[in-house]
Amino acid sequence: MIASFVLTVLLMIVGYIFAEDILRLINTPDNIIADSLVYLEIYILGLPFVFFYNISTGIFSAMGDSKTPFIFLAVSSVSNIFMDILFVSAFKMGVPGVAWATFICQGVSCILAILFVFRRLGKIPKNDDEKVKLFCTRTLLIVMDVAVPSIFQQSFISIGNIIIQAIVNPFGSGVVAGYSAAVKLNSLVLTSISTISNGISNFTAQNLGAGKIERIKAGHIAGIKLVYSICLPLAILYFFFGSYLTQIFMDEPSRDALYTATIYLKIVSPFYFVIALKLISDGVLRGGGLMKQFMVATFADLFLRVVLSYIFSRFWDSLGIWISWPVGWSIAAVLSIVFYIDALKKKKFKLL
Repeated sequence: MIASFVLTVLLMIVGYIFAEDILRLINTPDNIIADSLVYLEIYILGLPFVFFYNISTGIFSAMGDSKTPFIFLAVSSVSNIFMDILFVSAFKMGVPGVAWATFICQGVSCILAILFVFRRLGKIPKNDDEKVKLFCTRTLLIVMDVAVPSIFQQSFISIGNIIIQAIVNPFGSGVVAGYSAAVKLNSLVLTSISTISNGISNFTAQNLGAGKIERIKAGHIAGIKLVYSICLPLAILYFFFGSYLTQIFMDEPSRDALYTATIYLKIVSPFYFVIALKLISDGVLRGGGLMKQFMVATFADLFLRVVLSYIFSRFWDSLGIWISWPVGWSIAAVLSIVFYIDALKKKKFKLL
């Protein structure tokens, strides 16, 4: 938590100083620069909530409790949607309303998660003469062995999304609005899958430590079944009713915005099953200590989506950007599955 606090403060300082410069760097249209800046500044305020919430859920998962963080995530995500509707439709707060809704939901989830963590940790028995260290360098180094590659992964994903946003922005505010609304629905699916993937990582690490490697395959299959049960209804919902759902996040949707949101969801939603397969396989790789393979598959997805977004947009305008998503997902999924099968056959998993 100490390291995360320092990192959070640094990111917040950099974010506030360069917020407008970043928005202009990614070609944000002038007519939405003010709203974008307000949203970004409010989001930066909520960074501590994001960091400490993820730490809390990570502790729960490490203790073998993947159910509690999943419940927190599900409640937070669903609450965020309803708060968005309330602030935008009822309170007429526009873009700031969306930002504050996210801020509030993240804050409440973070505080509750931390309280539950301390409550759970307080029940763990310990020796009376055992002194808890405030900071342990050795533990930090062990955590960094997994955390640093994951940090780079998440950082480059964020940078990649910024670059993709920069490719989207020149197509006008209508396309930007439609893309932003559709991505919110898309994020609900990806975040849910990612959370289950984190659970699979913990499951893999626990069984690896217990010497029960045969259970890793069973966990992988169970994880796929679970994420597919989420993907199926949402993929159907987004594909056939995406135009109606995205209007929830747009005050006065234009024709371009509705078309963009609808076509984006129709293109990516059938491939939720592909990205789900990749993320669950990634969870096994990460839990098995195979961080190089994990990073290769992740960067392949990111690199392909960014590069193909630029190339395809030259030929098919904004439509090409949406097409790049399933292409990147598919190729990266193949890599993740190959790495997973190879590790399982040759028992390449390693204890940290």
